[in-house]
Amino acid sequence: MRSINKVIKIFAEIHDPAVMRKLFNEIFTPAEIQDVALRWRLMEMLDQGIPQRKIAKDLKISLCKITRGSKILKMRNSVSKKLLNQSTGGNNAGKKKNRKPAG
Repeated sequence: MRSINKVIKIFAEIHDPAVMRKLFNEIFTPAEIQDVALRWRLMEMLDQGIPQRKIAKDLKISLCKITRGSKILKMRNSVSKKLLNQSTGGNNAGKKKNRKPAG
């Protein structure tokens, strides 16, 4: 089994957020943890329908990172999109903005 598969298996078996936080703190640097959190935040903002340029300005990141996140959310079977929908109960602002009037 490749190392990445071992790590994924370990992460998948952790169901306690406190244990996951401790593992993150043990194996990642604070900068790496911040980078993961930042990437998730930009995905949340995209999902809420916030314009890419505003996200870039607010989070002080490049449009390239944001464009990558946008492409991920547009993928047919995006796990990230599914998880965002679960975390917002399926009621994110992006969905409301994109609805067309009935009729």
